[in-house]
Amino acid sequence: MARAACLIVNPSAGGGRARRLAPGVLEELRSLGVQARRCDTRDLQHARELAVDAARRGETVVALSGDGMIGAIADALRAVPDARLGVLPGGRGNDLARVLGISRDARAACATIAAGETRLVDLGEALPAGAEPRAFVGIASVGFDSEANRIANEAPAWLGSLVYAYGALRTLASWRPARFEIELDPPGERIVVSGYSVGAANSKAYGGGMYAAPDALLDDGLLDVVVLEDVTRLRFLTGVLPRVFKGTHVALPGVRCFRAAEVVISSERPFVMYADGDPIGALPLRLRAVRGAVQMLVPAQTGERRAFAAPGPAAVTAAE
Repeated sequence: MARAACLIVNPSAGGGRARRLAPGVLEELRSLGVQARRCDTRDLQHARELAVDAARRGETVVALSGDGMIGAIADALRAVPDARLGVLPGGRGNDLARVLGISRDARAACATIAAGETRLVDLGEALPAGAEPRAFVGIASVGFDSEANRIANEAPAWLGSLVYAYGALRTLASWRPARFEIELDPPGERIVVSGYSVGAANSKAYGGGMYAAPDALLDDGLLDVVVLEDVTRLRFLTGVLPRVFKGTHVALPGVRCFRAAEVVISSERPFVMYADGDPIGALPLRLRAVRGAVQMLVPAQTGERRAFAAPGPAAVTAAE
C-alpha cells in the first residue's frame, strides 16, 4: 500500500468539483492507513513543482484533478526515479481513470491508492517548434475535435461532462472539412486526407467517455492515429458521433486507423491541437509516444486489463 502520499488538488478542476471533494478524499485516505497531506495548485507549473518535491520525499503523488493536470504531473515525475502517481477523478471527463478501471467516485477510488498495484504507463508528447515539449496522458486531436474542445472549455460548468457533446454540436453548425497531411514513423508512411479530424491516441478515451481510439494501449510505446474523413453533417451526427461512445465508429467507412511511434500532422489552414482538454501547440506538430514514462497505481488484479497489452509478469505491488 502507499503509506505516505501528497494529495495534489486542482481546486478549479471540474468547475470546483475537486475542491469540494478534497476534504472527504483526504479523510478517506487517512482512514485507509495512508499518511496523506494536501497541497492545492495555483497552475500547471506549480503542480509540477509540488509533484517533484513530494516524489523526492518518497511520497506517492496523488492527483485529484482533470486529465490535463495529471498529464503535467506525470511528465514532471519522469525526472524522479521510482516516483509513483495515483489518479483520483476530480475533473469533468476523468477519462484516464475510466480507462484504468478506477472508480469514478473519488472516495471509492482511494482504495486504489491504498492497495493498488503499480504499472508502467506510456505518455504522449507533443514537440512544438521553438517551444517546450508538452506531455499528455490521453488523446491529442485536431480539426473538428480541437474546435469542439475550445468551445467546451468556454461552456458553463453546470453542463458537467455534457460540455463535450455541447462543443461538438456547436462546432458542427459551421464546420468546413480540412485537408490534413500525416507522416507516420515508423513505417514512414505519408497520408493526405480531407475530413474532420486527426487524433493521436496514447489512451482509448477522451471527452468524458468517448472511445475515439478503442484499440489504443497504455504500454505499447505507440500512438493510435485515428482519422475521420469527410462525411455529411447528417451522417456525422446520426452515424459517427453516437458510435464513438462505444468505440464502434472505427468500423465505419471513412474512419481510418494507423499506429506509429511518431507522427507529424500538418494542415492547409491554421489549427491548434488539444490534448487532455488543453491546447498543446499549433500545426504543424510532431508527436511521439514515450514508453514506460511513469509508474501509475491501478486497481489490484481487477484493473481494466484492456488498457494494457497483456497482464504480463506480476505487477509491482504499491508499497513503501
